[in-house]
Amino acid sequence: MFKQSDTPLLTAMQTYVKDDVIPFHTPGHKQGKGMHPSLGRILGQEALALDLALMSELDDLHEPHGCIKHAQDLAAQLYGADHSFFVVNGTTGGIYAMILAIAGPGDKIIVPRNAHRSIIGGIILGGAVPVFMQPEIDMDLGLAMGVTPETVAKTISLHPDAKGVLIINPTYYGVVTDLKRIVDIVHRNNMCVIVDEAHGPHLKFSDRLPIQALDAGADISAQSTHKIIGAMTQCSMVHCREGRINVPRLKAMLQLVQSTSPNYILLASLDVARMQMATEGRRLVEKSIELAQWARQEINKIPGLYSFGEDKIGTPGVYSLDPTKITVTVKGLGMKGSDAERILRYQYNIQAELSDMYNLLFLITLGDSEQDAQTLVKALRDMANNHMRDGFIPVVEDVYATHGYPAQPEQVISPREALFGRTRQIPFEQAGGKICAEIVTFYPPGIPILCPGERISEDNIEYCRRLQAAALHISGPEDYTLTTIKVVE
Repeated sequence: MFKQSDTPLLTAMQTYVKDDVIPFHTPGHKQGKGMHPSLGRILGQEALALDLALMSELDDLHEPHGCIKHAQDLAAQLYGADHSFFVVNGTTGGIYAMILAIAGPGDKIIVPRNAHRSIIGGIILGGAVPVFMQPEIDMDLGLAMGVTPETVAKTISLHPDAKGVLIINPTYYGVVTDLKRIVDIVHRNNMCVIVDEAHGPHLKFSDRLPIQALDAGADISAQSTHKIIGAMTQCSMVHCREGRINVPRLKAMLQLVQSTSPNYILLASLDVARMQMATEGRRLVEKSIELAQWARQEINKIPGLYSFGEDKIGTPGVYSLDPTKITVTVKGLGMKGSDAERILRYQYNIQAELSDMYNLLFLITLGDSEQDAQTLVKALRDMANNHMRDGFIPVVEDVYATHGYPAQPEQVISPREALFGRTRQIPFEQAGGKICAEIVTFYPPGIPILCPGERISEDNIEYCRRLQAAALHISGPEDYTLTTIKVVE
C-alpha cells in the first residue's frame, strides 16, 4: 500500500536511471547525451535522464497497472474520486475526453455561452450539438459571471433530451456559482454534471475556498494541476465518480486524445504535485489566501483602483469567490486593462495573468512570497499615482447596457458539420442569412456572438460593428478585422 507521502511514478523513474541501463530506445537524445549543449546545459543532466519512454517498470499511461496506476490511485484518494487520470496535453485534452465520454454525434450537451474554446473543440470532435446558456454579466466590470441554477433549470426544461450539463466553475476570474443546487437540478433530470474546474485544483485544501466539484456532487471534472499548484505546464487531472459516467468509455476517450508517447517528466510532476498537496497543501493554500486578502485590501486603498471580493457575493451569477484570484479594475484611472498590463510589464517588471478592457488579473499561488505581494501592491500604487486622468468612457457598459445582447442565433447544423463542410470567405456585411463556420467572440466579456453552425442575422452583424467601434478585442475568426467571415456554402 502506498502512502500520500510516496511518489510511486517518480521513484520508479529514478530507480531506472540508477540502474545505469544503456538505452537503445526513444527519445533519441538518450538521457541527454545526444542533446545539443545550448539546451542540455539549461535543462541539466538529472532532468534529461528522466526523459524516458514506455518500459515495463515505468508503466503505460493508456493501460496503467504499475507505478502510473498507483500514482493515479493516490490522486483519486486525495481528491475523493472513484478514478483519477493524468493528462499531459493540458486541461483541453481532459475536457475533450469528458465531452466525448458523455455525448456523441447528434447528442445535445448544455454549456455556458462563454465556454472556453476547448469546450467547443470537444463538441466539434464528438459531433455533438451545443445548447447554450447565457451567463450573468457584470456591466460595471465587463465580465461574464456564472450561470444561475434558475438558468440551468430553464434550459433543461426546454431540452430534456440533453445528455449532460457542463459548468465552468470557478471562472477564470475566480467567480463561483451555486454548484450544489445545479447538481441537484441536473441529477433530478437524469443528466450528467461535467465541470470545467481548470482553475480549481486547490479548492480541496481550504475551508475558506469554494467547494470543489466532486464534493458538490458533480460526476466528472477536469483540473489544471499546473495553473494554481505545483505541476508543470500542460499537466492536468480528470476526476470522476462511477454511476453516471461510463468509466471504460472515458478511458477510451482519454486514449483517443492523448499521445501514446507521453512525457514522463510531466507525468512525474503530477505525481509530485499530488504528494505536495497531500502533505503541505493546507498550509500552502492558507498562505496564498492570506497574501491575496492582504493585497486586495491594500489595492482597494489606492485611488482609481478596485479589486472585487466578498462585496460581489449575492449579485447575479456570484454565489462565492476564490480569493486567490485578484482582479484589479483600472477604469477609474482612465486606462484600459491592456495599457495597464504593458506599463506594469515594461516599467515595473511585473506580468499579469491577463488583461481585458477594464481589468487586470493576478494569480496568487503557493509560489508567491510576501515580498512578491508587496512588490505588486507598490507597483500598482505607483502606476495609479502616475497615470490617473479624467475622461474614461465606459465602453462595455455603453454598448451592452444600451443595446443588450442580440437574440440567440438559430443553430442550423452542428458545429462539426459547419467546420468540416464546404466553406467560403465572404464580406461580413453580406453574411446575413448565411451559416457561420467559425467562432466570433468579443472581449470583454468573452461570450461568443456567433458559433459554427449558427445562422448569422443582420442584428448580429450590426451588433458586431458596434462592439468593434467600441474598440473591443475580437477573437476566433480567421479575419480578426471581421472584414470577411467564413460561412457554409
